[in-house]
Amino acid sequence: MTNYQAQLEELLELTIEEEASDLHLSFNHEPTLRIAGSLIPLAKSKKLSSADLTGLAQALLQNDQYQRLLREKEIDFSFNFKDKARFRINIFFQRGEISIALRLVPTKIKTIKELNLPPVLHEFTKATQGFVVITGPSSQGKSTTLAALIDEINHIRTDHIVTIEDPIEYLFKNDKSIIDQREVYQDTLSFARALKSTFRQDPDVIMVGEMRDPETMATTITAAETGHLVFATLHTNSASQTIHRIVDSFPSGQQDQVRAQLSGSLLGVVSQRLIPRLSGGLIPACEVMTATPAVANLIRENKIHELPLVIETSAEKGMISLNRALANLIKDKEISLENALSFSLNPAELKMLIR
Repeated sequence: MTNYQAQLEELLELTIEEEASDLHLSFNHEPTLRIAGSLIPLAKSKKLSSADLTGLAQALLQNDQYQRLLREKEIDFSFNFKDKARFRINIFFQRGEISIALRLVPTKIKTIKELNLPPVLHEFTKATQGFVVITGPSSQGKSTTLAALIDEINHIRTDHIVTIEDPIEYLFKNDKSIIDQREVYQDTLSFARALKSTFRQDPDVIMVGEMRDPETMATTITAAETGHLVFATLHTNSASQTIHRIVDSFPSGQQDQVRAQLSGSLLGVVSQRLIPRLSGGLIPACEVMTATPAVANLIRENKIHELPLVIETSAEKGMISLNRALANLIKDKEISLENALSFSLNPAELKMLIR
């Protein structure tokens, strides 16, 4: 084993031990862990040199991957570590130097309850057709929520589930369902291409790791319309912003048709944030919109700005606004007011809710 492999193993062991979400390896910095949202440098470690980062990158990569990194200047992949954990890794160049960002993916897939997610999410796993979007900024637990939903279906239904991911994060173990996991670049050339070929793979459930372009969005919506249950993620901040983002991805001449398709196929949008917990760790705050006739109508008629009001006034249908979720977490003494206000999209309204 080379020095760099030994150093890498030590750092990965420490990341798991400290229950960090991420490990950052950057030029002229000590290795740094992200724990409960905060970056913590490893004080006893020396700052990483150019040679250190090249050595650590080569310890992580196969030769063909290393050549691709040099050619394309960045690479995304996943890495299995001693059956203890998986890491989702991005290696990239900055100012001519290699940097490495490693995200810890636990081997155990937690349930909706264990993740403190709203119980209404169980309803999405019971559907046989439709479209569910999990949204939120980067690093807010979207993949973890998706994994919980897929694994719940795996334990209760005899379905064929196809996932399309870049890279594969959680590894599912077949229970009642058959789960085929496809990784972009390794098993398929693109999300859009993999999605189109799922129609010939007899799937019941399709999971799309990320909707990155209009072609992927269009095919995802079509899959939901043609009798499949489809889960996907998007980097947006709220349910209404998610609808806008999907519709605005298409040329103006197609937008009415996309709104009509969405109004008929959408089951719900979950927008989530991970908030530092008073007792340590992180807890999710979720805005949940479910597809009631009122919601479908507003989407069809392009009155998307009215969706937040429907969410706020439809608690009996399982909907919850982000501010209401934050207020509940404050009331339950799970999070601080200061943190709640920093994550809120409307802090003034949140203050009124708390009063």
